[in-house]
Amino acid sequence: MKRVTIKDVAKVAGVSYATVSRALSGSPEIGEATRKRVLAICKDIGYTTNYVARSMVLKQTHLIGLIVANIDNPFMSELAYNIEIHAREKGYNIMLCNSSHDTKLEAEVFELLLGRQVDGIILIPSCTDSYENLKPFISKVPTVFMSENLRDLPASYVTVDNFKGTQIGTEYLYSLGHRKILYLGKRKGSATHQLRADGYADACKRLGMEPSYCNSGSAFSSIQSGYQLAKHLFSKPLRHTAIFAAADSLALGVLSAAEEAGIRVPEDVSLLGFDNIVYAGLPRINLTTIDQPKKTMASLAVDVLLEKIGDSDVGYSHKILTPQLVERGSCAPVKPHGTK
Repeated sequence: MKRVTIKDVAKVAGVSYATVSRALSGSPEIGEATRKRVLAICKDIGYTTNYVARSMVLKQTHLIGLIVANIDNPFMSELAYNIEIHAREKGYNIMLCNSSHDTKLEAEVFELLLGRQVDGIILIPSCTDSYENLKPFISKVPTVFMSENLRDLPASYVTVDNFKGTQIGTEYLYSLGHRKILYLGKRKGSATHQLRADGYADACKRLGMEPSYCNSGSAFSSIQSGYQLAKHLFSKPLRHTAIFAAADSLALGVLSAAEEAGIRVPEDVSLLGFDNIVYAGLPRINLTTIDQPKKTMASLAVDVLLEKIGDSDVGYSHKILTPQLVERGSCAPVKPHGTK
């Protein structure tokens, strides 16, 4: 099928190519009646803007590349949704790529987005090595990292204070009388998860408790990995009164394994998550969790990126937001010894 061009519109409208161009761009150089007639003809004959040609003229595509480590992860999909909404409000569209926690694929899609001439890239990195792996490309396009604390590295990022988040959660469980709190899902390869584990350990030390871990062998958090960890845990007598899951997706797996094993939450064991994904608030789940303000994180990431796009001399910025506890029904005070 032949693509309808501006020249086709001009021929039907009986006006010049320049008049059609001015009508499409909103130029004040033509009258309102002419503009409306040209736009109506565009609609009637199926003309759509050639954004490739337009970007060559304007030197901007109004496209933002978004790379996520795992789009199946509810937290990341919520972030992506909010990033797209805010970017669209600012006049930008999103090109979404999934790295599948693979650093090689992550570099490939980063190069792909560069080839597509995106104006900037927002990246939820696959692991702690992502910055070094992508360093040769980052200098070529404005880039903002998300949901990973890069510490003092010279790169812009937006994240939540993960260390503070697990401190808040551990202190909350302690206030309910829990002294045997298991941290489930500690894993390597992520600064985010290292900070969460460190915040839990710090709170335990201050409160006079012994840290206890159920380590994950998986490269990322998922419902399935949470289920497998908890299934093994529940095959033995419970030694803990509370479980602090490193992510809500893990907590969902714990709930599934608990139901299968006949263990009641929170009557037999309290369960606390981290992220506040959309499923956490569903009636049968009702998960108490640490909230990451996803909408605020997304809007900040877009705004920081657009500032970098608008001014190449803008330096890098580190935005670290404070998480909040969301109380629901999966945590309860410890029962006095001997009560049922």
